Amino acid sequence: MNAGETGQGPPMLRLGVILPFLITGTIWGSTWFVITGQIDGVPAAWSVFYRFALATPALFIVAALMKRRLVLTGPEHRLAVMVGLFQFSGNFLFVYHAELYVTSGIVAMMFGLLMVPNALLARFFLGERTQGGFWLGSAIAIVGVSFLLLHEWRANPDAGVIGGNVALGIVLAMLGILAASVANVIQANPVGRGVPMVSLLAWAMLYGTVFDLGFAFLTEGAPPVPTSTAYWGGIVYLALVGSVVTFPLHYNLVREIGAGRTAYNSILTISVAMVISTLFEGYQWTLLTAIGMALGVIGMIFALRSKQKK
Repeated sequence: MNAGETGQGPPMLRLGVILPFLITGTIWGSTWFVITGQIDGVPAAWSVFYRFALATPALFIVAALMKRRLVLTGPEHRLAVMVGLFQFSGNFLFVYHAELYVTSGIVAMMFGLLMVPNALLARFFLGERTQGGFWLGSAIAIVGVSFLLLHEWRANPDAGVIGGNVALGIVLAMLGILAASVANVIQANPVGRGVPMVSLLAWAMLYGTVFDLGFAFLTEGAPPVPTSTAYWGGIVYLALVGSVVTFPLHYNLVREIGAGRTAYNSILTISVAMVISTLFEGYQWTLLTAIGMALGVIGMIFALRSKQKK
């Protein structure tokens, strides 16, 4: 256990912690909305490929500048392939397609529950145990998110007996969460712990990008060439700012204050995403959604606090 997870680590209220915390949370919170501009008239699969085709070489450069080992062993490459398939292909392909049917802020809110499958898979594959308070907090958060999804279901003009396209969006988002969770857990095995994280992510992103290219060709045909400046600006933002700038900041936070404290960044991320959805997507708040948001955030905070107690 590192010091940051016991509550005895470096103080949170200092510029070297607050600034990267705010930057990463704000950037990641904004990326959910930026994605909506990437799937407006352009196949989602090609937008995912364009994003990581630009982000991959940039992340290799970051790893080199950080003087991290870039030569991987055979087992490390095999792990990178798996992480790439689940994180940079499955996860993002599901998310981009989910946002065709569900408000971006709601998809972000659903991803706040990533800690639940993370804990379940870690228990099954790694033997890690989680305290009861974590599950109580998670249950409260799930109820809150369910309220938000119920509102989304009701507000969808195409919703019928089975919820129309909203139901499809929810399923796609859940599959994205599961894919991201698998990627998180398999990184925690002994092979993953032995390779620098930035190097593993760079190679994983490369393998994922190759798969994304093949998937886009098979499902959408020849690549489109959008002419919109806003579209390519979004690609640059998602690739360089949302995928490259934030990784070193995030993992430095993990080193400085511990993984437990850094996890609170997810609360800031979903809050920013919901504010942006309200301002730019016309998200309508009701008593049900206000209660849902409150329960979701309170439950996540309670679960995260319980998870840190050893």
